[in-house]
Amino acid sequence: MSGIKVGILTVSDRCSRGEAEDTAGANLKDLIAKNTLFRGQVVEYCCVPDEVDQIKEMLLKWCDEKKVNLIVTVGGTGAAPRDVTPEAVKEVIEREASGMCINMMTQSLKVTPLAMLSRPVCGYRLESLIVTVPGSRKGSEECVRFLAPAIPHAIDLLTGQKTSVEKTHVQLQAEGVKAGHAHHHHHHHSSHQPHCHFNRGHHHHHQGHHHHHANESGNGESKADVTAVCRRPRKSPYPMISVTQATEIVLSHAEKGSTRTLPMLEALGFVLAEDIFAKDPLPPFPASIKDGYAVLSQDGAGARKVGGDATAGCGPEDHTVTSGMCIRINTGAPVPPGADAVVQVEDTELVKESDDGKTELEIKILKAPSAGQDIRPLGCDIAVGEKILASGTLLGPPEMGLLATVGVTHVTVTSKPTVAVLSTGNELQEPGEQLREGHIRDSNKTTLVSLLHQHNIPVVDAGIAKDDPTTLLAALRKALDQASILVTTGSVSMGERDILRPVLTSDFGAEIHFAQVFMKPGKPTTFATCLYKGEKKLILGLPGNPVSAIVTSNLYLLPLCRKMSGRSAVENTCIKVKLASTIVLDPRPEYHRATLCWIPGEDFAVAYSTGNQLSSRLLSMASAQALLRLPPRTEQTKSIAEGTLVDALLLGM
Repeated sequence: MSGIKVGILTVSDRCSRGEAEDTAGANLKDLIAKNTLFRGQVVEYCCVPDEVDQIKEMLLKWCDEKKVNLIVTVGGTGAAPRDVTPEAVKEVIEREASGMCINMMTQSLKVTPLAMLSRPVCGYRLESLIVTVPGSRKGSEECVRFLAPAIPHAIDLLTGQKTSVEKTHVQLQAEGVKAGHAHHHHHHHSSHQPHCHFNRGHHHHHQGHHHHHANESGNGESKADVTAVCRRPRKSPYPMISVTQATEIVLSHAEKGSTRTLPMLEALGFVLAEDIFAKDPLPPFPASIKDGYAVLSQDGAGARKVGGDATAGCGPEDHTVTSGMCIRINTGAPVPPGADAVVQVEDTELVKESDDGKTELEIKILKAPSAGQDIRPLGCDIAVGEKILASGTLLGPPEMGLLATVGVTHVTVTSKPTVAVLSTGNELQEPGEQLREGHIRDSNKTTLVSLLHQHNIPVVDAGIAKDDPTTLLAALRKALDQASILVTTGSVSMGERDILRPVLTSDFGAEIHFAQVFMKPGKPTTFATCLYKGEKKLILGLPGNPVSAIVTSNLYLLPLCRKMSGRSAVENTCIKVKLASTIVLDPRPEYHRATLCWIPGEDFAVAYSTGNQLSSRLLSMASAQALLRLPPRTEQTKSIAEGTLVDALLLGM
């Protein structure tokens, strides 16, 4: 079917009066508009108070007159006296959809025990499906995600349309697939429950723990059944989500590393886990900014006797300035007692020198000084007790200099995660080997290991795994033994040899949080977590195309590593740049590779495309300094004109 016509009916006294914002309804509208749940469009949206008659009136209008396929009521399903949405819906529906209620309640209870207070109602009227969800943004989104896998098929049945050839796993199980195939689909389905990224704490831990024991006691053979090529899904069964959602999910699982104390000189590249305060002022005395003469400003211009000199490193008490005299001083030296200004050499003339010509005896000040002139006051750069570095700061060369300035010799930092990088594919070979027929050299591992080294992240080369479940299982185990984050490239798309997800779910009890992102390049990017030998492991499955791998690494892997390392700012720096030429937009949001040029007099850097943007063309990354974040193509906007300002994510920062 082309798309489900959706109506969202928010039930809230306060929202209907304009006293509160309908964030839950607006969020569902946004999710449906982006096709992250199913293919559909919101054709009706309204907010009514908690009144049975008004709820019924709107439902009947949408069902009987507007022929809306799916109506989602938001709010009014709890135990409060004004919560009457279930009663109103029951009077409208002709047949109950009890299975949907059971699924919603079962899944919700895994998220929170308070779900038992909810009173969901689901049912059919004519060709409309009506479902009730809670009024909170989080609860409403979770419940719609729980129902999403079955909604398209339910609407197909209601409207009498033929179901698509690409049947969902729910349908295949309902129709009684042969035992062997059913086993395969069971594993696959369990790995991609659309609600999985809402699962928290105990539920996830229990699930991972259960599979973890089975995995460790196994004989090394993978339990993943990937033999039924004909029965593989021909479209991804995973819901499409946005880059923003994917980033939020990845970062929500980033647990900050433990703290450790290091000598200051070994702390470069680590992130501070403590605030640093100054023990002394800087400068610790009033200091001269210029090479010249320390004087009394009230004496004005004119002749002065030179009473000696004050150099950097000498004590300020060595000389005292009195009226009619001055002390020669150099930059950084303590200002002698009595002086309240410094006159630079350029504003003086020599009047009298010693017989041997080595000593100045008298000078003339050409321009009257003002009090405080060219003196850095005590503590003007850093005050005693001032916080000079905050927890969460990455220690680079300037930060190391500040630590030295305030005399800090040991610092508490956050430990970094170790990342294992694994390439997958029968066609891959190591770069140093003689190229064999039908093979290509693996560039992804080299690229990603280098990227991690550049950002001072500990990395393990986990080698290349063939596209065989048991071989992949062994490689994954070895990698997870050495790292808390595993990054793989390849085996995540739609080919019969794309076996990463089946192996993760079947052999590691992994929870797949997402496996399809609305972006180019990088659509099949996968993120999963599992409990392995008692430790939580994060698995980022990146596409095999070289450009896709490095783009998604910048969007997901580096921010993940930064957050686990304790950084307060985790995503790549984003700036505005001006397009040097017109760019034709893609149906998906695109991360377009570009070089940047700063032209004198221009307010913004100019971005030049690196040419052909094929995801296999690593040359498009070779000179790239930024990823241009371009919106998807629409009927109204098919390209972005030369000179337009767009967002650019800086690479390497």
